[in-house]
Amino acid sequence: MEPEPRATAPAHATGAVAFVSLDDVSEDATFRLRDPGDVSLLAASIGRLGQLVPVELRPLPAAAAPPAFVSVASDPEDRFLAEPVPTPRWQVVSGFRRLAALRMLQRDRVLARAHAELSDEDAWALALSQPLLTEPFLPSELEATRERIRAVAPWAEELLEEALVRAPVPAAQREAFARFLEEPAAPAEAEASDVSETVELTPEELALHLAVRIFELNQELAVGWEAWSELPAGGRRQIVEQARYLAELFPLMDRETE
Repeated sequence: MEPEPRATAPAHATGAVAFVSLDDVSEDATFRLRDPGDVSLLAASIGRLGQLVPVELRPLPAAAAPPAFVSVASDPEDRFLAEPVPTPRWQVVSGFRRLAALRMLQRDRVLARAHAELSDEDAWALALSQPLLTEPFLPSELEATRERIRAVAPWAEELLEEALVRAPVPAAQREAFARFLEEPAAPAEAEASDVSETVELTPEELALHLAVRIFELNQELAVGWEAWSELPAGGRRQIVEQARYLAELFPLMDRETE
C-alpha cells in the first residue's frame, strides 16, 4: 500500500481546509508536473486511512474555465436548446494524484485548502517546491518542467538543478557504464615516435596503480567540495552522476574481496 505522506500548511496559505465537491474541481492541468500514473496503491491507502493531506486549490481563472452550456441533441427540432452543466469553481494547484485516487474510489468530495486568492507565482511555488525537494523525477520530466516554467517561475531554476542532481540514473546509462568497465581498454597511441613497445603491468602493479588513481581522485573531490557552491550547476550534475556510478560499482567490488 502506498502511504499518503503528511504535510503542513504552506507559509503563505490563505484558505481554510474543508471538504469540496469534486464537481466543483476542474480537471485543468496547468500546474500538473507529470501524469499521475497508476494511483491504485494510493487509492487503497486513502480507502483504508482516509485522505490525510489536503489538495491545494485556487479560484479557476476564466481562461481555464470550460463552456457552461452543452447542446441537447435528443430532438432535431430543438437544435438551439441548451441546458446548463455544472461549472467548476476551483483550479488544482497541487494534489493531482490524490484527486485521481479519489475519483478512482468514486468519492464525491475532496479535502482541500481552497485559497481565496493565490497569485500565479505563489501557485507555482506550491506546485513545485515540495515535489522537487522530496520526489524523484526523471531528467526528461525535469527538462520538460523547465521549459514550461522558464517564463513564469525563473526563481525555480535552482530547485530544478538540485532535483536533476538527485534524479535517478537511467538504466541505459548504468548498463552502458557497466559495459565500458567490462570491455578491455583500447591501446593508446604512443605519444612519441620512438616508443613502440607495449608496457604490461602485473596484477600487483595494476592494483597499486588503481589505488593511487583513486586516492588522487579523492583528493581532487575534497578540493572540489570546498568550492562546490561556486561550480556551475551542469558541472556539479556531471560530477554527481559519475560519483553515483562509482557508488553502485563499489559494493560489487567489496563483495568480491570477501
